[in-house]
Amino acid sequence: MENGSDKKLFFTPEVLQQYADKGELPPTIRSVFGRAIRFDLSQGFPLLTTKKVFTRGIIVELLWFLSGSSNIKYLVDNDVHIWDEWAWKRYHKHCLENDPGADLEQKEFIAKLKAEDKDSEFVKTWGDLITIYGRMWRRWPASDGREIDQLGWVIQGLKDKPFRKSYVVSAWNPDFIYAMASKNNVNEVPPFCHTTFQFGVTEGNKLNLALFQRSADSFLGVPFNIASYALLLLMVAQVTGLEAGEFVHFFGDVHAYSNHFEQVKEQLSREPRPFPTIKLNPEIKNIDEFKLEDITIKNYDPHPAIKAEIANIGGF
Repeated sequence: MENGSDKKLFFTPEVLQQYADKGELPPTIRSVFGRAIRFDLSQGFPLLTTKKVFTRGIIVELLWFLSGSSNIKYLVDNDVHIWDEWAWKRYHKHCLENDPGADLEQKEFIAKLKAEDKDSEFVKTWGDLITIYGRMWRRWPASDGREIDQLGWVIQGLKDKPFRKSYVVSAWNPDFIYAMASKNNVNEVPPFCHTTFQFGVTEGNKLNLALFQRSADSFLGVPFNIASYALLLLMVAQVTGLEAGEFVHFFGDVHAYSNHFEQVKEQLSREPRPFPTIKLNPEIKNIDEFKLEDITIKNYDPHPAIKAEIANIGGF
């Protein structure tokens, strides 16, 4: 990004000038289609500075994805509540249909998940989102019953034959999406927004990452996504012995919701600051060995956070 800041990080000015009637429930959506942005990671870590971003949440969520787990217990134990609603909705729906007396409010449900052991039946049954990013990355369900570790295969390939063009990881599995899903695979989680990413090595042994994101909430989601995948690039570069190059982010539908318009305008009025830097524990050589304490963000000096509610049609 120019001067290592988020001056042109998003398309929000352009988005706000557009209007797209999606024929859906409120709020109104303004959107543009088909955009791209790129970041040279030698110029700093692309973490939004015009509002404070929940950096700990980004790191914890990415570590959860990398673990291959589909259970939110790890997130809850680390006080990251990004996915709480989706686990609770699944439990709530089951109770309404089968045992209304056992139903819990969302806060009570999350407190119970946190209090119980990870091996308890309640946690194993109701903490599980079933089809989440990490499962698709590390445990893709193959037609013959195997589970495919896409990311593990990519990392090994980058070590053995770094210049191949096939190092792609996909989270878009039609067997779990919309009306395409089989009867037994219907899930409460919305279809994945960031769907496919590809690693590529260029001259100088620089490792680059390209992400395609079909649905991009420019105010709430995109800042999180950019930082998450930039961090993933840095981590994979370290464990493969390569140098992190560029993160390239391709978008399908880039949008802002009407209940975010005022917040977006406030954010756009702020002067961007230099990007921070990030330090990884250099001793880590295996992607599965990274822990929260191995990742440190330095010199992050953002403007104050701007609160906004998640849109009730987000992702669809």
